[in-house]
Amino acid sequence: MSVPDYMQCAEDHQTVLVVVQPMGIVPEDQFFRIYKRIASVSQVSIRDSQRVLFIRYRHHYPPENNEWGDFQTHRKVVGLISVTSCTTAKEWPQTSDRFHGQKEVFGSTLYDSRLLVFGLQGEVAEQQRTDVAFYPSYDDCPDVEKRVEDFVESIFIVLESKRLDRATDKSGDKIQLLCVPFEKKDFVGLDTDSRHYKKRCQGRMRKHVGDLCLQAGMLQDALVHYHMAVELLRSVNDFLWLGAALEGLCSASVIFHYPGGTAGKSGARKPGVSSAADAGKRHRPGAQEVLIDPGALTTNGISADTSTEIGRAKNCLSQEDIIEKYKEAISYYGKYKSAGVIELEACIKAVRVLAIQKRAMEASEFLQNAVYINLGQLSEEEKIQRYSVLSELYELIGFHRKSAFFKRVAAMQCVAPTIPEPGWKACYKLLLETLPGYSLSLDPKDFSKGTHRGWAAVQLRLLHELVYASRRMGNPGLSVRHLSFLLQTMLDFLSDQEMFCDIHSYAV
Repeated sequence: MSVPDYMQCAEDHQTVLVVVQPMGIVPEDQFFRIYKRIASVSQVSIRDSQRVLFIRYRHHYPPENNEWGDFQTHRKVVGLISVTSCTTAKEWPQTSDRFHGQKEVFGSTLYDSRLLVFGLQGEVAEQQRTDVAFYPSYDDCPDVEKRVEDFVESIFIVLESKRLDRATDKSGDKIQLLCVPFEKKDFVGLDTDSRHYKKRCQGRMRKHVGDLCLQAGMLQDALVHYHMAVELLRSVNDFLWLGAALEGLCSASVIFHYPGGTAGKSGARKPGVSSAADAGKRHRPGAQEVLIDPGALTTNGISADTSTEIGRAKNCLSQEDIIEKYKEAISYYGKYKSAGVIELEACIKAVRVLAIQKRAMEASEFLQNAVYINLGQLSEEEKIQRYSVLSELYELIGFHRKSAFFKRVAAMQCVAPTIPEPGWKACYKLLLETLPGYSLSLDPKDFSKGTHRGWAAVQLRLLHELVYASRRMGNPGLSVRHLSFLLQTMLDFLSDQEMFCDIHSYAV
């Protein structure tokens, strides 16, 4: 997996992933209008159940990331909604074929799919199909949200079926060994009858069932499965999957303690009946992790009945223990070069939790680790995104100068020599956003003799960069304004040579 999701947060482990994509020629503005309506259905209360299903939508998702769906089920694309324009009946067969082709991209993991067709009327559009919805136009589609809700309920039915199948696996000692893509070649020729191998299979499957329980709205069951997976995987030193089980335990505990979410206002969610509210009735918050009696496991390690184990385990991690377990999980991920994206995203999730806990110094340690995680060859766009997110996270924990530093790095990346068409406007905009972090204002009234704030050398450098960027943008008037401001406010800090160069630039 090579493409990180910088918006990841702990509660995303509770979501199911649905990809919404345009198919054929669809006007961009119309697509995103429909996408916004679809994405508004972010949680659905399941009928005849007290559970809530949370949905995470993406309009672009790398297929290679989908291959990690067994490792962490929230990475698996389980739903596909295709949006297309079709105006004549002659186009319909080709449109239908395209839809089937689009499904094949994620075919191995899809639970269900839908096609929304806009512009087609007549006999074809009058067909009654569950997987296709026909609308006369993008403006005349009043029941899009209702159709999405029905679609989500169909996903829940499949999810619940898979959860029950996995939890009641009757295969005995022959449990399937779940793998991440880079591991498959390592297990060729291993003794599948050894006790070590069987424990590995049991631990990984137990962790997988925990993921499914969390997605299906069964928080307490998920906590129990994660605890058991940790014990099994620790006993066989299966470090990568042990890290995943610990991270699952952290995510479930975060959902318990922070039902409003950790992603800020944009990611806030209402607590589901079966999550924090229901959990509070049976278990006190902040309970410590304890070891689970190995005798509670069945022969295959995947007992469906967790009721006795719930009484035995102190399920939810305390708020302090959440961070300790994140540290442990990240240390295990760090042993595997191919798990760099997983490690980076875990750091980001931990930072968001620490920001809520107002533990800025510890959050900065996670961010410092994230800076040095090597993800291989990144495109210039990916580098800009990475530095911008680091800047936002430092801002979140109150490290304003550090935030400004990474935003400035992102600005310089916009005009890197390797970019065919440098983005000087984007560079200029990002540079402007760094000003507060360096205690710099562009209002001359904020400057007075003898009361200078901030590092003058850095401020001078930033003002010079604003002058240069505005000139490269093709706005000489703006460039002159910045240069005159520099001379007016920072003259005392200029060397004779710098003063001569700036005055010469002003004159030119």
